[in-house]
Amino acid sequence: MIDLIVFSIGLTLLTIGTIFDLIGSIGLLKFPNFYIRLHAATIGAIGGAVVPLIGLALIALSLGPDVLPNNYAISGACFVTALLILIVAPTGSHALAYATHKARVVEWNPVCDHLKEDEVK
Repeated sequence: MIDLIVFSIGLTLLTIGTIFDLIGSIGLLKFPNFYIRLHAATIGAIGGAVVPLIGLALIALSLGPDVLPNNYAISGACFVTALLILIVAPTGSHALAYATHKARVVEWNPVCDHLKEDEVK
């Protein structure tokens, strides 16, 4: 019984990840500038990769070793990969946004620019 519940939670997480990927791809197409599109890409990377990987790990755990012989290895690899993506994706998008702002590649007229204030000091 518990295996069926864990399997259902895993399938739900896979569906939620699909929805995040769809929202992120629509955001990449519709958002107006680089910085907001970068936010949509990060949402797609975290919500569209981490959440389904956790769901896949739960599905692998629920199937058991008789159905899926290496279920613990698959589940562990999914959890580790999800953790790495959870750490690397926001860090990478922050580095891209910071480098773009420093290089002044994208024309952007903010109301308040704290990075520019830090450069003046």
